[in-house]
Amino acid sequence: MEDSEKGTSGSLSVEPTGPVKGTAGPENDPPSAHTIDHGQVRLAIHLVCCFFHVGFDSWFQLGLLLVTSFNCGYILSFSNLMLVPLGWTWGVTSLTVVGFFTAYANWLLAEFHFVDGRRFIRYRDLMGHLFGRKLYYVTWVLQFLILLLGNMGFLLLGGKALKEINSELSDSPLRLQFFIVITGVAYFIFAFLVPTVSSMRRWLGISVVLTFTYILILLVVSFRDGRSNRNRNRNYDINGSNFSKAMNGFGAISAIIVCNTGGILLELQSTLRKPAIRNMRKALYLQYSVGLLIYYGVSVVGYWAYGSVVSAYLPENLSGPKWAKVLINSISFVQSIISQHMFIAPIHETLDTKFLRLDKSIHSRENIANLFYVRAMVFTGNTLVTAAFPFMGDIVNLLGSFSLIPLTFVFPSMIYIKVNGKSTRLEKKVWHSGIIVVFSLLTVATTISAVRLILHNVKEYHLFADT
Repeated sequence: MEDSEKGTSGSLSVEPTGPVKGTAGPENDPPSAHTIDHGQVRLAIHLVCCFFHVGFDSWFQLGLLLVTSFNCGYILSFSNLMLVPLGWTWGVTSLTVVGFFTAYANWLLAEFHFVDGRRFIRYRDLMGHLFGRKLYYVTWVLQFLILLLGNMGFLLLGGKALKEINSELSDSPLRLQFFIVITGVAYFIFAFLVPTVSSMRRWLGISVVLTFTYILILLVVSFRDGRSNRNRNRNYDINGSNFSKAMNGFGAISAIIVCNTGGILLELQSTLRKPAIRNMRKALYLQYSVGLLIYYGVSVVGYWAYGSVVSAYLPENLSGPKWAKVLINSISFVQSIISQHMFIAPIHETLDTKFLRLDKSIHSRENIANLFYVRAMVFTGNTLVTAAFPFMGDIVNLLGSFSLIPLTFVFPSMIYIKVNGKSTRLEKKVWHSGIIVVFSLLTVATTISAVRLILHNVKEYHLFADT
């Protein structure tokens, strides 16, 4: 794969005009709004400030982006979503096994950034090239569902952070929906001013400082609570019938997968300079060492400190002091503005390519207006749906079930068998075929679990519930 990478420095697959096998290539594809400079390629100031460029970023920059983005506000829900349904034994085992397989699957997929002498900057393009039109659209739908649902989760967590601040400072806190709207406006403004992933580099240092600050304070307060007398009698019992425990367990596995991956590896890998395969794997090593240690650590400490009653939003359990709770929620909210941008960027890229004038500068009046309308459309729709259905567990479980599992585990093994063909040794074919079967079955089980939880909450709550 390294050899094919070296031989394709100018080869770039962007948006197939017809996602049919063999048609995805630079000679057939229109440009992407985030991979060209709208007629301003020669102006260095535009290169730095405005656009996403293939082969532009270092592995360390992407690695830090992965560490900070996966240690966003989502980790404040994982003690409840991952460990409460599983308990200590199954919980720690699942964290270990799923973490290992997720790291392995992403490591494997990084190898296929270059196939048949072409560089694929989008997952759906690669699947369309190898498997045809149907898999192109299946991948496209799964990815966009992940990104939209993931953004709804960010909106809900941002709203909860603001509501917690309001609850600490007021005896009559406002409804959650009010804060979800504020969060949506904040995300919209950031996405309008910072339109692409590569333009986030100036925000990366801020995100790192914010991430480690709020996590450190959170761990100190949680650890203190865990050692206090009021939590000495906490229990870790798993409640419910055997069937309920099994279904909730599958939901927890979905949450663990969400904790570890985002389904947009090739899109992120395209930002890296050569050698892109080796550099992507270096970034993954950073995520699955430093990053994983942090988000698993927070999840385990939260469950240890508060037991089976730990909230789906961990700061709700903190005993104080007030300043610490306000600071944790404030920093978490600001950090989420930066983190969510990485996961929603592929949707922005698709819409920008569709609606912006690629022959004009991004700063042209027409493109600025179109950018404003496109960003407003995305965040207005997402904010409305999130405000109507503010159920964190539903979002995470649905996100990790029928969409992330195929993208993360099933498709990379399919690609491996397809690309290597007859040269693949028998034991490797058996290994990857086994992965396809096992994780396809897991997709069915976790999807049933997610739908079951949604139906339960629909009965329990009403639209625009103040959860």
